[in-house]
Amino acid sequence: MGDLVDMKQTYAVHRIDRRAEADTNRARELTQALRASPLTKGTTAMRRIFAASLLTLMLSAPVKDTLAQVSGSGLPLPRFVSLRAGEVNLRTGPGVQYPVDWVYRKSGLPLEVIAEYKAWRKVRDWQGSQGWVHQTMLSSKRTFIVTGISRDLRAKPSAKSALVAQVQSNVSGSLLACPSSNTFCKVEVSGFEGWMNRADFWGLLKGESFE
Repeated sequence: MGDLVDMKQTYAVHRIDRRAEADTNRARELTQALRASPLTKGTTAMRRIFAASLLTLMLSAPVKDTLAQVSGSGLPLPRFVSLRAGEVNLRTGPGVQYPVDWVYRKSGLPLEVIAEYKAWRKVRDWQGSQGWVHQTMLSSKRTFIVTGISRDLRAKPSAKSALVAQVQSNVSGSLLACPSSNTFCKVEVSGFEGWMNRADFWGLLKGESFE
């Protein structure tokens, strides 16, 4: 029986609920601007209607993906990268002026780059969350994260090969090679090296292979 690689080295992700705070600040700024505007010096009812309409437009305006291809890296999309730092902010838009939605607190976690805007990368994580990260926080090093239940790490690229270790869900490691001729990929996790079935982890594009 192989060793057990548990979740002590797994990720730590913290949800930052700053959208409400950001919207409140924007609403306050808008209210102040409206009070000073000659366009809203009519009746109280008209001022309220104008303010409500403009506020709705401001708060509902999304970051358009059509802007996401401006002056990017020119690298293929989508593609996988990993976190370079041990603490990385995931923002709601491509810039420091946008609020932080998530904070990743473990380096090496895999992310899928799905769009680019200048020095910012729109990424998706293994849980489906999306947001923007600055390119300096990302590495081209390939990594993976185990999904589902605990998975087997084999000595050779075969389900009948000797068991090296059992790796629990949400544990991450390095992706070393994924031959096109096999459904297994060579990985390293917590000092253990072996082969894991492609279906047992997240961090690889469909049909992707590399040596």
